Order: sequence, then C-alpha cells, then structure tokens
Amino acid sequence: MTTATKPGLRPANPNFSSGPCAKRPGWSVEALTAAALGRSHRAKIGKAKLEQAIALTREILKVPADYRIGIVPASDTGAVEMALWSLLGERGVDMVAWESFGSGWVTDVVKQLKLADVRKFEAGYGKLPDLAQVDFDRDVVFTWNGTTSGVRVANGDFIPTNRKGLTICDATSAAFAQRLDFEKLDVVTFSWQKVLGGEGAHGILILSPRAVERLETYKPAWPLPKIFRLTSGGKLIEGIFKGETINTPSMLCVEDYLDALHWAKSIGGLEALIARADANAAVLDRFADKSAWIGHLAVDPATRSNTSVCLSFTDPDIAALDADGQAGFAKGIVSALDKEGVAYDIGSYRDAPPGLRIWCGATVETADLEALLPWLDWAFATQKAALKAAA
Repeated sequence: MTTATKPGLRPANPNFSSGPCAKRPGWSVEALTAAALGRSHRAKIGKAKLEQAIALTREILKVPADYRIGIVPASDTGAVEMALWSLLGERGVDMVAWESFGSGWVTDVVKQLKLADVRKFEAGYGKLPDLAQVDFDRDVVFTWNGTTSGVRVANGDFIPTNRKGLTICDATSAAFAQRLDFEKLDVVTFSWQKVLGGEGAHGILILSPRAVERLETYKPAWPLPKIFRLTSGGKLIEGIFKGETINTPSMLCVEDYLDALHWAKSIGGLEALIARADANAAVLDRFADKSAWIGHLAVDPATRSNTSVCLSFTDPDIAALDADGQAGFAKGIVSALDKEGVAYDIGSYRDAPPGLRIWCGATVETADLEALLPWLDWAFATQKAALKAAA
C-alpha cells in the first residue's frame, strides 16, 4: 500500500549510489592519517603499501596463488581496455553483453580494434543471452554482473575448464560481493569504488597463467601505448604485479583501499561481505514482491544482482507512459528523495530503461535500506498524485 504521508524514520546513510559507492560503516577521514602523502610510490613505504593492497586483495578474494594481481590506471575501464588491446586478436572472439558496459566493450572490439572474427551475443536489459551458444575455443569477453541492468551470471558453470580461448571478465560490481570462479576466468577486472566503497581512478587487473602465456607468446598487430603495455622483450613485466605501478597512483586512494580491505577482513572476509550484500538485496526483493508499483528489471530471480539492484515500473498507469514519460516520472521520484536527504543517486543508468537503481553492496547497512522503503512508497504516491493533478 503506497501512501503520501511522509515517513518519520530516515536512513542514517542516504548514499545508495552504484559508484562511487557508500564508504564502509564507521568510515571517517581519520582512517587515512597513515597515508604515505608526499612520498614516492617507489619509496620503501609507498611500495610496501601497494604490495599490501595486492596481498590483501588476494587473501580476501581467494585469488589462486599462481594468478597475478596488478594495480592499473583508469579504474575498471582501464583494466578492461588493457586486457582487450593486449590479448585479443590471436583467435576469434565472442562478445557477450546484456547492459551498457558490456555493450561498450563490444563497440571497442568491433569499431576500435576492428577485429575480423567477432561474434556478438546480446540481450536486452533484464535478461541474459543464451550462454550455451558461446564457443570457449574462442576468446570470450563478458561482465559477471551487469551494473546497469541488475542481471548477473548465477555462477561459472557455463564456462568449461578445458577451454582453448581466454575468458575476460569485467567483474567490477561483482568482486567482493559474489563468488567469482577463478578456475573459469583468465582475466578479472574491477575497481575500488564499488563493493568496498573505495575511491576512484584505480583498477585491478588479475591474470591467470594462461593469460600470461598469451601475453608472452602473442604480439598484437597494433601499437600499444605505454599505459597498456604489460610485456617487455616478450616477457611479462612482473613489477606491475608487485606494486610497481605503470603510472603514479594516488597514495591517498591506496590508503583508503587498504582501510576498506582491513575492514573486510575484520568482519569475516569474503563470506561476510557476500552475506551483507545478500541481506541487503533481500530487503529490496521482499519490497518488490509486495509492491504494486515497482518490480525487478531482471526477469529471472536466479540472475538478479545482489549489488546493483535495478527496478522498473509495474504500476499500469506509469508503465503505459512512453519512455520519456517514465523517465520524467523516475526523475521526479529521485529528485524528491534527494531533496529530503534520504536517498542520493538512485536513478537508473542513462542508457537503461527508466526506473530506480539502488546499491546493495556490503558497505550499505541493511537498516538503512529498510528505512528507505517507506520513502520509496511516499515518493511514488506523491509523484503519481502530481501526475494526475497535471492531467
């Protein structure tokens, strides 16, 4: 039942953005006092912090010992682009996409790299493509969790262990909240500002031994800018994966990432992070199941994200509006909640269907999501009343 009566209880933290995401509970700027500011990242103190960030990433994500982990520039986008430009072209590639960022990687491979042998498997928002059609004797590029659609792969079972091609996985809104099957993944990328609520501009690039072998045995036909180069003289630049970053990292951001990693470890590591995200997503699941005006954009419950939860309008009057009308209605809800200071940045992504996108990652408190629900009903009722009055 929706109501135009303004709720009394407000979320203690109204930050539900899908990136940059809410800081970890209890965070304050005091957490950064040990940052190696004014020091070279190549100095002993700077390199030690970068090495620690890599080691804690491995420990918490349970990355296999023989996989390399590197800190790279330009967030998750930079990490994905490094992989695409450095690894693709040795064989045909299957591009799998079902939301904005996955579609962006398709565009890069087709229109920028201009590879001759590319197959595209795409699905609209809310659904996965038919993964059974993907040929893993070819290279495969896909997102684990579609940040702008709220649709994820349920697990890595669709990927064979004895594949001949490489799997390149953009896991930016999945890492630290979903179980990544590293045995099935040759390249994994993510950024700090998602599930752990870190600061932007830095990415993580994880390479399997098979990916390293490709780098050392295959040379792309196109030139690579310095910022993309992972090899020298036909050999992997090992320093990148030991804290010797390609370009200068922000030691303030590194300190913030370390703080988030230490927090994650203190609450129980990966399992605890997943449990927090699952509990948060369950709050919105229950709300969507009971709501008469909004539901999940993701059609199949088995593929619904536990981080970037995307919701679309089911109210007959609103669903009957054209795309511009629905977008305007959603904007009204988002604006009303922003003005009240109870929810920031929860509009759907610009390329996605009109609706709401509410972040449920591990740094969000379940109690804040529960406090948000009555406000969602209030904002909907208020906006619909205004729409009827204007008709």
